[in-house]
Amino acid sequence: MKRHMLQARVLALILAALIAEPGWLAAAAQQPQLPDPGSPSGITKQEQEQAGLQAMAQVYKQMPVLPDSNAVTQYVQQLGRKLIAVIPPDESWPYQFHVIPQKDINAFALPGGPIFINLGTIQAADNEAELAGVMAHEMSHIYMQHSAKQAGKASLTQGIVGLLGAVLPGNTAGNIARLGIQIGAGTVFMKYSRDDEAQADAVGAIIMYEAGFNPRAMAEFFQKLEQQGGGSGPQFLSDHPNPGNRVASVNREIQNWPLKNYLGTSQTFVSTKQLANGIVTYTAQQIADGAKQGVWARQNASSGATPSDLPVATSTNNNGASGGAQSGDITNVSYKQVKPSGDFNRLQHDAFNISYPSNWQTAGDQNSTVTIAPRAGVSQGAIAYGVIVGGAQNQSASLDQAMRDLIQSLQQSNPGMQVSGAPENIQVNRVQGRSVNLTSTSPVQQNGRALAEHDWLVALPRPQGGLLYVVFIAPQNQFSPLSRTYKKMLNSLQLK
Repeated sequence: MKRHMLQARVLALILAALIAEPGWLAAAAQQPQLPDPGSPSGITKQEQEQAGLQAMAQVYKQMPVLPDSNAVTQYVQQLGRKLIAVIPPDESWPYQFHVIPQKDINAFALPGGPIFINLGTIQAADNEAELAGVMAHEMSHIYMQHSAKQAGKASLTQGIVGLLGAVLPGNTAGNIARLGIQIGAGTVFMKYSRDDEAQADAVGAIIMYEAGFNPRAMAEFFQKLEQQGGGSGPQFLSDHPNPGNRVASVNREIQNWPLKNYLGTSQTFVSTKQLANGIVTYTAQQIADGAKQGVWARQNASSGATPSDLPVATSTNNNGASGGAQSGDITNVSYKQVKPSGDFNRLQHDAFNISYPSNWQTAGDQNSTVTIAPRAGVSQGAIAYGVIVGGAQNQSASLDQAMRDLIQSLQQSNPGMQVSGAPENIQVNRVQGRSVNLTSTSPVQQNGRALAEHDWLVALPRPQGGLLYVVFIAPQNQFSPLSRTYKKMLNSLQLK
């Protein structure tokens, strides 16, 4: 009897121990593992890396970036290396981290590895884990190849999406357009779905956990931004659509993971945040204005921020051959320098055909937004005279609503852009469309002050769905002399 009582007592103790402590075997079974990122069809890893570097080159032309020698950047890169270390080498990417002195709380990842963190994000983080969470989230978009997977869901001709401030003569790589990278007006937009965001949260939580940070901090930081309402919070959330209750979702992800003593906030984070608070930051509007004047390209070059190994931008000449992109100062360009000839060439595109002055140049390819402009009318980060032809998805039931959506997108990319008058009906080669005049700020100056810009927007429904839009651009006081050429170009436009 005593032996039975002893066995029962031992069994009770074992059961109590199992209830109190799951044990190493159960913990090992629940250890989080990074998922298989898969292999998106249609674009290779090398192409993603190349497209990311090409987009990165445009960032350094259109935005201020702190040099890698800056103490804030060095801290961010050190924190990044800690996160990279937990990713298996055969599934990792050439991650790199840079800091933009922008007030808005935001961050973005380019395909293939480049990640940019706004200084406002560092200033807003209450602890090191919150900043690590933002970085791990962006790393996850690259790890899961979300841009490449999104590109594979749409045909190339319907996937061309260009915003007015995002079009550059050097931005000719088709993969940039395919991957949905839009750069301009102080922002970079990457097309992510809510499912992508949820997956980036889940994968980011694993990266944080393996690196020793509390994964809840990532979701709590996003939740804090939501609760802020106005100010800079919504900018991050508009670029990173909320997949739902992030805190609850992350809690579900990690609830069965082995317990761990998470890292606390380092003194380096505290001192770096103090340094960050002393650095001059810019608003998106200020960055957009500076980009039009070529300020950031010059500033980044002089400070040593611009990497020396970035791809060199190229454009196409009238014969379709590759040539160097125009990089001159267009602040004082005159009409005489951009005056169109009376002779016209024909541009053949998969989505459209259009005639253009023979002394103007084209930039872009079959998969990207196309710029048609005089060489003297474009520069790094700006177009003062010329025409942009692009495509946009049409999710609206009516052409009027689609036009309003397009205008809103243009305004988001170009702060300060205003609608001048109501949209009107227009017919282009028997296709019924909409036309509207817009005003914004021209990169051309007079007596040291920027001129007003006239942007004539025409949107036409494509037979296969979506919209094809054309934007005719010139300073307000020079638009009239160009209107005859612009109308001739529009009348020559044929959709496919």
